[in-house]
Amino acid sequence: MKSTILLPVFLIAIITVVSVTSGFSSKNDDEPWTPNQLLDPAELAKTINDPNAKQPIIFSIGFGAYVKNSIDIGPVKEKENMARLKAELKKLPKETNIVIYCGCCPFEHCPNIRPAFQLLNKLKFSNQKLLNLPKNIRADWIDKGYPKNN
Repeated sequence: MKSTILLPVFLIAIITVVSVTSGFSSKNDDEPWTPNQLLDPAELAKTINDPNAKQPIIFSIGFGAYVKNSIDIGPVKEKENMARLKAELKKLPKETNIVIYCGCCPFEHCPNIRPAFQLLNKLKFSNQKLLNLPKNIRADWIDKGYPKNN
């Protein structure tokens, strides 16, 4: 009797685990970037601080260009700023090392990173990265003392 009761409970537990796991993987699949396209802030800071390193083109697609050498595009959720980003990108070779960042809020709430990254994909760039600022620009860049614009 116990085994007949335990089997359905066990199956329900397995189904629950599989559906929860599937939900997590499909959420990541919805993002326009891959995990290897997330750039750790410490890595970008190291590159910026190395005069011999090949420097990426860095676009701020949010409110203010805090990262050193970044180009302030403005929030790309606004059409005129998205058009500005598109115009800047059209000047660049497709293999250019590009880093974009916003940092206005945690990734799940950011209205700027997805449209900008989708544009990079649509324009067929091959070396684009999203600066991994999961909390915000202050916590993930400024408070850590990474290089910033004056």
